[in-house]
Amino acid sequence: MKKLLILATAALLAAVLIICSTTGCLDVQTSTDAGQTIEIGLGEEFYIALGSNPTTGYSWQASYDETMLELIGGESEYRPSEEGLIGGGGIEFFHFLPLAVGETELTLTYSQPWQGGGIGETKVFTVIIVD
Repeated sequence: MKKLLILATAALLAAVLIICSTTGCLDVQTSTDAGQTIEIGLGEEFYIALGSNPTTGYSWQASYDETMLELIGGESEYRPSEEGLIGGGGIEFFHFLPLAVGETELTLTYSQPWQGGGIGETKVFTVIIVD
């Protein structure tokens, strides 16, 4: 379990470095930030990065007020497990652009999207957009 946590942390740090090198280090929020407030300027893009394993049939689904936030892209990056097993988990990224000043809620649900699929986890972020 400890090795898995270390691997997940290393993968997340590598992903942040990739984002920083390609975007000029935009604000990056991670799963550990759930339940906290993201304060961001109007028009300043931000990312949320969450652990994911699509081989289980689960993926993150975003729910948000489209008048307040725009999902610029949902981009997934998966890293194999330490043992090199096929089907290892990774990180799923969501890239947002704030559209209006105010406060809104962003909910990400880890679920199997087809009918009858289960819900594994929910992460809720409060986003405060300032001018």
